[in-house]
Amino acid sequence: MIKAILIFNNHGKPRLIRFYQYFAEDMQQQIIRETFHLVSKRDDNVCNFLEGGSLIGGSDYKLIYRHYATLYFVFCVDSSESELGILDLIQVTFSLLQVFVETLDKCFENVCELDLIFHMDKVHYILQEVVMGGMVLETNMNEIVAQVEVQKPHGEGGLSAAPARAVSAVKNMNLPEIPRNINIGDINIKVPSLSPF
Repeated sequence: MIKAILIFNNHGKPRLIRFYQYFAEDMQQQIIRETFHLVSKRDDNVCNFLEGGSLIGGSDYKLIYRHYATLYFVFCVDSSESELGILDLIQVTFSLLQVFVETLDKCFENVCELDLIFHMDKVHYILQEVVMGGMVLETNMNEIVAQVEVQKPHGEGGLSAAPARAVSAVKNMNLPEIPRNINIGDINIKVPSLSPF
C-alpha cells in the first residue's frame, strides 16, 4: 500500500505532499527533509528504490523515486508483504509513477515545477484519479486525461481566471454615457475620461 507521495525540487522544497497515513505536521516536515537527503545523495546510475528513512519506518518501508529535470517524485510504500510481493509492488509503483508523471506531462505540455505551483488544484485532481487512500485507482493514462478533460468546462481557470472574466464582462456591458460635467448648486465638477478600454 502507498503510504505517501512526495514531490520536491532539487533544493528540497516540497511541491506536492500527500500522506495516506497520519503523521503530525512537524513529523511530516522531518520525513520530507530526511527523504530528500536520502534520495538527493544517490547517484543517477543506481537503482531507484531504497529502504525508508528512520522516521518513516526504516526497512518496513521502501522509497521508490524518479528524478525528472528539477523534480524528485517519491512514492513511499510499505513492505509488509513477501519479497516477491515487494518486487511486484516496486514494479507496479514504478509503472504507476511513470503514469503519473506522463499524465502530468500530457496535461501541462512538458510539466515543470511552476505547473505544480500554479496549478496545484489540477495536480491534486490528477493524483486523486491515480491514487486515493493509498490504493491505486487507475493506471490507464488516457482514462485519467479523459477525466481531467471532463472537468475543464466546470472549473476552467477557477479563481485565477476571474479577473479576465470580469474585464471581458465589463467590456461587453452597454453602459450609458458617463456625464462629463456635474453641476451641484454652485459647484461645477469636470469629470476626466476614465475609460481603460
